Amino acid sequence: MVKKMAQGRSSAATMLLLCMLVLYSEMVHAATYVVGDATGWAYNVNNWPNGKSFKAGDILEFKYSPFAHNVIQVDEFGYNTCIPTFNSRLFFSGDDHIQLAKGLNYFICGFPGHCQLHGMRIAVNATA
Repeated sequence: MVKKMAQGRSSAATMLLLCMLVLYSEMVHAATYVVGDATGWAYNVNNWPNGKSFKAGDILEFKYSPFAHNVIQVDEFGYNTCIPTFNSRLFFSGDDHIQLAKGLNYFICGFPGHCQLHGMRIAVNATA
């Protein structure tokens, strides 16, 4: 009986270790991208994702002056209309780190005119 309990604990410890390794390897492989590169989150950033490959779990870092801009994570409607909906997430620190979900991720600036007139919106497709 004692031997079986010891084997059970060993199996549980092994499973826990394997789960931790999988989680760690996913975190290690996540990349961080500064939106807009050296310019940061600014006017005419809408083409910034072009040519880049994003994966679910990658981090987008939005750098900007919180007195001039913000970041709103929106759905497709919000992206197309530049109008956030009730389930949109507002960020305003000036150095926001947002983890990408699998599929399309949409972001706009909520300051008047910045999204529609100045191209402050991006759509990022993150693969598995």
